[in-house]
This record gives sequence, structure tokens and C-alpha cells, in this order.
Amino acid sequence: MTANKIVLVPTLGVPDWQQRLADPEKHWRTGYSARAMAHSWEAAGGWPAEIAKLFTAAYGSVQPLLVVPEWKTALPGGNRASQSDAFLLARHQSGLVAAAIEGKVEESFGPLVGEWKSPASAGKTERLDFLRSRLGLAGDIDGLHYQLLHRTVSALLEAERFHASDAAMVVHSFSPEKRWFEAFALFANRLGGDALTGEPIQVNVPGKISLVLGWAVGDAQFLQA
Repeated sequence: MTANKIVLVPTLGVPDWQQRLADPEKHWRTGYSARAMAHSWEAAGGWPAEIAKLFTAAYGSVQPLLVVPEWKTALPGGNRASQSDAFLLARHQSGLVAAAIEGKVEESFGPLVGEWKSPASAGKTERLDFLRSRLGLAGDIDGLHYQLLHRTVSALLEAERFHASDAAMVVHSFSPEKRWFEAFALFANRLGGDALTGEPIQVNVPGKISLVLGWAVGDAQFLQA
């Protein structure tokens, strides 16, 4: 499984976000999530107002401690890690929260579980069983998006790594039409939550770590950046 290096250096600006992409040329286009999100977070000098608002609603007073673009979380069942657009570690009144942030504009959440698992392999079976177990998902999940499963589990794993009491998976969407919100809402519903734009969604998963999902609406000005 692929893991992050322990030694990190601060970003000096938006170009440092680009260099961490899996494909720095293909994935770096005006109007797309990677570029819009990089400009948004760098312009905010920490975290954008819509992200801060969501976390404040969930945890009260919150202080961001660490933001790392393109953070990789190792998962069982193969060598490909879950790569969050940003990893956020923050302190609130009762402890720490580790969050996986997923940027979106018009891009989908990728294949459905039913599509991703075919053709079947030992590695895919191992990974899907692991994701199911961590999220407490039983029954048919073929209609859920695979990316939402592994990104959310990555937040739980990072919470364990940093001994955080809380985990969060937040979609930072710059889509004026809220594209793919329905897919996110379906996933939240399967975990026992009702999805509302800009509001934290407390969901139930096995274990001691508390999990929140969220959909934050980014400033459309960054679609032109």
C-alpha cells in the first residue's frame, strides 16, 4: 500500500498544489476542481469561509492545524491509495478532527461500486469487504459511488493515525448546478444521515470515532482562476 512521506514542506503558492497531482498537466485546467480548489484554499490563507462555517457548525470553535494537498491514505487490497484533494487536521473544543476534502465541479464521483468491482479480483474483494466493515454497510451497495466509500474510510483511518476523536469527509463543490449532489445525498442516507448543502451531517459508523459528512459550496469566482 502506498503511504505518504513523513517529511512535508509548506506550499509556496498554487503551483505547489499542481505538482502534487497524479497528472500535473491533465488534471490542471481552468474550470476544474483541482485548480479551483487550489486557488480557493490559497486565497483564504488556510481554509475557505464555507469550509470554516461547516466545521464550526459541526464542532463549535475550530482551529485548522494542518492542510496537505493530494494526501494519500493506504488501503488494503492493492497498491493504489485513496488520494484526497486535501487532508485537513483541526482542533476543536473536545479534541481533533481529521478530514478528507474532495473537490468537485462537473466531475463525477467515478464508477459505482457495481461497476468498479467487475471484473472481480481478490484485491477488490478484500478492499470492498474492508470498506463495508469500516462503514457498517450491509446489503446491496452497488448503486453507491466507490469513491465516496474509500474517501470516507480514509478520513476514519487518518483520525486513528492522529488519535483524533472525530473524522469528516467533505465535498468542496464549485458546481453552480450542484452536480452529483444526489449521489452524495444517497451515500449519506445509507449511513443514516440526511444531506443538506452547507450543513454537517452526523452519520453512524462502527467504532469510537465520530463521523461527519458535508457538502460545502465553493466561491464560483475560482472557476475562472
